[in-house]
Amino acid sequence: MVNANKRFAILVMIVGISGFSQGMLLPVIAILLEQSGISSSVNGFHATALYIGILIISPFLEAPLRKYGYKPIILVGGALVFSSLFFFTLWEALWFWFILRMMVGVGDTILHFGTQTWITTTTSEDKRGRYIAIYGLAFGLGFAIGPLMTRLIEINPTLPFIVSGAMCLLVWSLMFFVRNEFPVQEGVQFTSTRSIGRFIGAFKYSWVALLAPFTYGFLETTLHSNFPVYALRIGHEVGMISLIIPCFAAGSILSQIPLGILSDYIGRKRVILFVLAGGTISFVFASIFEESVAWLFVTFALGGMLVGSLYSLGISYMTDLLPKELLPAGNILCGVMFGVGSITGPLLAGIFIEYLPGISFFYVIVLFLSVMMLIVYFKNTTKKVT
Repeated sequence: MVNANKRFAILVMIVGISGFSQGMLLPVIAILLEQSGISSSVNGFHATALYIGILIISPFLEAPLRKYGYKPIILVGGALVFSSLFFFTLWEALWFWFILRMMVGVGDTILHFGTQTWITTTTSEDKRGRYIAIYGLAFGLGFAIGPLMTRLIEINPTLPFIVSGAMCLLVWSLMFFVRNEFPVQEGVQFTSTRSIGRFIGAFKYSWVALLAPFTYGFLETTLHSNFPVYALRIGHEVGMISLIIPCFAAGSILSQIPLGILSDYIGRKRVILFVLAGGTISFVFASIFEESVAWLFVTFALGGMLVGSLYSLGISYMTDLLPKELLPAGNILCGVMFGVGSITGPLLAGIFIEYLPGISFFYVIVLFLSVMMLIVYFKNTTKKVT
């Protein structure tokens, strides 16, 4: 069995391949549905399937984790992801693909919950920002590479699913070399066996931190599922779109660890406010220069360098605010808020594109980031419960 450092490396690789599968799935299916003549509103709704899966499974994860430990949970999640990806090649039907996207969402949620909770509960507070930043970096790297699979559509529409499924299977098999462990059990203050009590307690003390994964979910799915549709309609080519989209995740790769380390020194809230303000400005410029491929490369990269780190910053912030016995519930809530944001984004943006064709799609993002920034700024953070 591997030691703690090698275990961390394997968990990071699993997170990376999860990001790769999500990064591939959103634009590939969005483009295939657009080329089939599906409306942007239906296309946007279809993209929510993955995140509906997140919401369906999330309330049921804490009890199995406490009973069986981290390893079995991660193995089940990985098996769901790679098997669902292979099933995409069997039958091209709107409802069938919707179900498969839900199953990928369920599997990815299980993966993220297991890996995320394992890392947050075994990392010291002074190194938390950088370790979770590495976690976010792995996801961002995978997410940046994933959209490049859209180029394989021109060879064969099933090829992106085969490649990503095979890669997921390969990385998943590494978990068999990891020794199983169990999460920290509850202390005196939170002795109730009812999960609802833990969720309420975790949300009460960390809701402001949960806005970060909510915002990241909104941005991630909007840019990966709605932007390809909008970009095609304003005249950009599929090949260029497949290169522009990864710039967001690539930007987050460059800044993820520096921002995580910075948050260890000056505080999570200050860094979150900074990236929200910078991200807002980046997408204002994107709306102004949306017809220029060069400017889209620049604004997507700048936006990624800033708001692309929101998920990992939110996890770190949540971990700061909660005791260890509430971290499983807190990590579930991070996934739930990410899912809610991911459902909200494609729905709002899809409707926006459909019914307001003369207005830039990027205004949806600018308005959303501005609102989140104001909420975080005016919220006084509650100190960690003990």
